Amino acid sequence: MKISMRFLSAACLVLFLATGTVETVTAANLTMGDAINKAGRQRMLSQRIVKAYALVGQKVMLSAARQLNDSIKLFDKQLAELKEFAATSEEKKTIAEVAALWKKYKAMATTKPTKENAEKLAAMSDEVLKKAHKFVLLLQDRSGTSAGKLVNISGRQRMLSQRIGKFYVLKSWGLENPEYDIGMQKAVVQFTDALRVLQNAPENTSEINDALAKVEKDWNTFKISKQLKGNTYIPSLVVRSLDKILAQMNYITALYAGITK
Repeated sequence: MKISMRFLSAACLVLFLATGTVETVTAANLTMGDAINKAGRQRMLSQRIVKAYALVGQKVMLSAARQLNDSIKLFDKQLAELKEFAATSEEKKTIAEVAALWKKYKAMATTKPTKENAEKLAAMSDEVLKKAHKFVLLLQDRSGTSAGKLVNISGRQRMLSQRIGKFYVLKSWGLENPEYDIGMQKAVVQFTDALRVLQNAPENTSEINDALAKVEKDWNTFKISKQLKGNTYIPSLVVRSLDKILAQMNYITALYAGITK
């Protein structure tokens, strides 16, 4: 049975997020699709780190500390690769800005988790997200293809899954900032809208369409549940549901990257 390299790449990332095993693709042989994929994954990691940090602080999931450490390692690794891949002056300037923000963010993310530090980390995560997103857009523009845009949109779905989780876990820790409610509901709407865009993309292969159908099923189950409502929080269940969607969207993003030259 043949297994595509794109499938293996996606599987390696899921394995890394679970175990800390590093992907084998290096900066030297990155395609544009790979680069947009990895740059987009930095957005996701900016949100995932806060989520894991707050879970460690609450002592909710035994795997949270490993998830936090693995996410930091992966951000570091990909940042080095993307620095090397940056070609234009604007790309180099933006990735340098990401690196400067990341240095402060990483320092905070490796402190002992407290509610006060979690709020600071959450604010910093949005700064990293904004700059990381700008870098993705620059790569998308350089690619000049509709497939490059799809890699961006699909990759952003990974970020939104972790952004929803971030806000939920912060709220479950008793941090009732009204901006967290607004941000979480906005992310839910954005995920739903972007999923529809991807499903209607003419570039889709049958493999991509099948994978998107599975995401839609899991996403609809997640939305109609009581997981995002009320004052009874179940962070471990919510995190597992969102991480399943993350893994699915990572696979789909790798498929889109495969059709981006």
